[in-house]
Amino acid sequence: MTQTVRLRRWQKRALEAFDARPGADFLAVATPGAGKTTFALAAARRAMSSGAARRVLVVTPTSHLKHQWADAAAALGLHLESEWSARGRIPADMHGAIVTYQQLSSSAAALRILAEDSFAIFDEIHHAGDERAWGDAVRVAFEPAACRLALSGTPFRSDTAAIPFIRYVDDEARSDFEYGYGDALVDGRVVRPVYFPRVDGLMEWTAADGTLYSHTFADPLAAAQVGQRLRTALSPTGDWLPAILVRAHQQLLALRAEEPGAGGLIIATDREHARAIAALLRERTGIRPVVATSDDPKASDAIARFAAGDAPWIVAVRMVSEGVDIPRLRVGVYATTTTTELFFRQAVGRLVRYTRPPTPTDDNAAHVFIPDDVRLRTWALGIAQQRTHSLKRKEQDEETELEAARFDDREELAAAAEPGDEPQMSLFAPISATVLDEEAAVLAPVGPHRGDPGFDEHDPSLEISLGPAPPLPGGDAGSDGTDVVARREARRRLRERNTDRTRDLAQRTGLTHAKINAELNKLAGIDSVRAATVEQLQRRLNAADQWIRTLRSERR
Repeated sequence: MTQTVRLRRWQKRALEAFDARPGADFLAVATPGAGKTTFALAAARRAMSSGAARRVLVVTPTSHLKHQWADAAAALGLHLESEWSARGRIPADMHGAIVTYQQLSSSAAALRILAEDSFAIFDEIHHAGDERAWGDAVRVAFEPAACRLALSGTPFRSDTAAIPFIRYVDDEARSDFEYGYGDALVDGRVVRPVYFPRVDGLMEWTAADGTLYSHTFADPLAAAQVGQRLRTALSPTGDWLPAILVRAHQQLLALRAEEPGAGGLIIATDREHARAIAALLRERTGIRPVVATSDDPKASDAIARFAAGDAPWIVAVRMVSEGVDIPRLRVGVYATTTTTELFFRQAVGRLVRYTRPPTPTDDNAAHVFIPDDVRLRTWALGIAQQRTHSLKRKEQDEETELEAARFDDREELAAAAEPGDEPQMSLFAPISATVLDEEAAVLAPVGPHRGDPGFDEHDPSLEISLGPAPPLPGGDAGSDGTDVVARREARRRLRERNTDRTRDLAQRTGLTHAKINAELNKLAGIDSVRAATVEQLQRRLNAADQWIRTLRSERR
């Protein structure tokens, strides 16, 4: 049976451009929240259904995103294994697998075998440039792929080695299709407008060489002092950060009066900083926030529960900065010392996903509180200008205070971009940080949406055919999304039950887990549990249960 899916207008245009590509590679740059995942999976599903690819392989930045991709694939009838490891094959009842870039760096050889005639998707491909080994692994593993679809939430450069399978012009990655934040605002019902309340302060600190400094964000400084000033402002021991947390909480309370499920995100510098911020929020507002840090093995579960619930705040380091889908986020606090434009845009992207406004008076906007640091002010201004352009302002309004501010910031921004050297035995220490302004200045107030809706459920031209359900490598017919979810859940339960039986048998027999696993795998006719199909896992479980029954009868 042929299946269909209804796309947004930009997704349909991107799919048409993808179908017309001249070679194996395609780079799509689309603003966070626009729906890159659906576009990519629709392309992959069509390739599988037509026989143009025999499996789908997805590479993501984080482990948490593997599960999001598996859920999204399920909606389009694709079985993707999110627990694959280089020690096992992809189960025969799955259409492919999802791995992280870090996992890829140590499994390139194994993935190269699987990549033959595959449809490869690189989520946030710029991460392949984070480490030289990651880029090398991408090239080694996916050179044999039939198609390579790269995705990114923002245009990117190559400051070191060029990322494989990407076309560059003067170190700038050239996309085959681009859909920016301004484009999405013009379409309407794709992304939220964003306000950037920016807050000045007076910071005092001792520099790395012991020199005492006292400056506001408006004061021009050398690169090293620019970074120290921001670190001082974000210190949990000062007054600046607690004051901003209270302001952000008040903004969130106002939004929750109309939208009770609205949530807030605070991006911290590291796990110690995240926990200190959580303590501050609890002390100043009485709210105990969710904390998600990479050292916590349950962080992904915590993020998923926050996304599905109505808790007001989550504090994270990098785990929620990119790709994570929490549509109810309406307020953000940028409290990290990471100031690159790429990271800033990806962080803001967590708050721009469109949801239907709860009331006619709600403008559906997000609010991201930022320090009035020259770098962050410039990145926010770039996003604000895209928004301004999308609202089609008149030419006489273009020369605004924001344009002048951008011009004045250029020299300081260039200085701040230079790396600052600190002695190895640094004497840097924040002394105090206080808020100066009574009301936070907001970059580029937003007006109403204009243009045609980017998603129209009544437009039949936006419904495309995905083709028949693609067959599975094991020879079985494919299934719809409901069956995919059920099969993945069944696999998880069966793996857990097989682990329990192995533990039980080890206690009853005195044999090692390795010997018991080897015997059960032999009885079930499989090489490993990870590579087993649902049917094989059930067969292995039955063999374990029979072994336990035999032991019980012998004891009688």
